[in-house]
Amino acid sequence: MIQTQIKTTVKEPRITLVGAGPGDADLITVKGIKALQTADVVLYDALVNDELLDFAPAHAQKIYVGKRSGDHSYSQDAVNKLMVDYAINYGHVVRLKGGDPFVFGRGYEELDHAASYSIPAQVIPGISSSISVPGLQQIPVTHRGLSESFWVVTGTTADGRISNDLYEAARTKATVVVLMGIHKLAEITEIYKKEGKGKLPVAVIQSGSTKEEKVAIGVVNTIVEVAEENKISSPALIVLGDVVSLHPKFQPIREFYDIVAQE
Repeated sequence: MIQTQIKTTVKEPRITLVGAGPGDADLITVKGIKALQTADVVLYDALVNDELLDFAPAHAQKIYVGKRSGDHSYSQDAVNKLMVDYAINYGHVVRLKGGDPFVFGRGYEELDHAASYSIPAQVIPGISSSISVPGLQQIPVTHRGLSESFWVVTGTTADGRISNDLYEAARTKATVVVLMGIHKLAEITEIYKKEGKGKLPVAVIQSGSTKEEKVAIGVVNTIVEVAEENKISSPALIVLGDVVSLHPKFQPIREFYDIVAQE
């Protein structure tokens, strides 16, 4: 009797956290694309451009684990478990996350969970929307004479409150970029009004870097109404600071306030 031995290839489990960038598929890094090209499984978030999934091999499983404001299809614990289970059973798992994994992406929690199972993991940074989305609108987060630093703050904490850091940031001259805060816009403007900053320039940018991008430009006193007029909704970020005055659409607002001041 002739015995035939069938060799099966067992893939070593490994995990790669990849930052997908702000939304435009072209803004992922080359290294991020290379990781996708070797994936056996891709776990991707809601804010990831679907075009990026085309870089994964045909055999790779692509699994949506949506996480965005108001939509938590999977808890973080569930995502952590899926990530490890797929790595053990299939090999290379690419955890594809919007923006950068370590900027309000809970990337370290996933890295730590992988380490608890002794699964090798690496991080490939992504372009954070906190800097890139304002930049694409010609709003620098720092500019000589206007802003010497910038804060990136979450608009809503785990228990639904506005972060205490935002109250501190509002007292500074720094540019403040608020992520996941569009539903708290009215509350955020009240914080700035109490600091006497009703005329501070503000930008609200929805779906930055994508075809669905919308922009509202105003000042603290008016931005809630302007955002409503422009039908701005999630996902959106808020930029508060004098650097917003450099945006082309701010010039008419500046002229209006100059006229009012003269009257």
